[in-house]
Amino acid sequence: MDNGSPMKGATLLATLQRLGVMTSYSRPPVSNDNPYSESLFRTMKYRPAFPSGAFQSIEQGRDWVTVFVHWYNNDHLHSAIRFVTPADRHSGRELEVLERRTHVYEQARARHPERCSGNVRNWQPIKEVILNPNEARMRQTG
Repeated sequence: MDNGSPMKGATLLATLQRLGVMTSYSRPPVSNDNPYSESLFRTMKYRPAFPSGAFQSIEQGRDWVTVFVHWYNNDHLHSAIRFVTPADRHSGRELEVLERRTHVYEQARARHPERCSGNVRNWQPIKEVILNPNEARMRQTG
């Protein structure tokens, strides 16, 4: 949980305790202790299929999350990994996808050079993924 007042409110805490949910808080100066989960939650909330109200049952909620996780891993093109899916990256298909994409860009540039103002887009695989890379670099050098 974050450290905001709604998350610390007595009513919410009592409800969580009654439900057997153990609370934990981010470190005081850090609002996004786990940026990867924060990023995932943002992606989830901005999906067109995200429900506008509560699920009717736990099963309905689980079904929705199952569909979301499949989409996220197998269909969603992630900008931080050159617009491939996590499934492509983890299975080793990433290299083939990026090589094919590079070839398509090079062919398009050769056919219509007047449409291209710079180099062909960089489709080299990303070695390491870091959320908020500028902040991470500042912490390493600071």
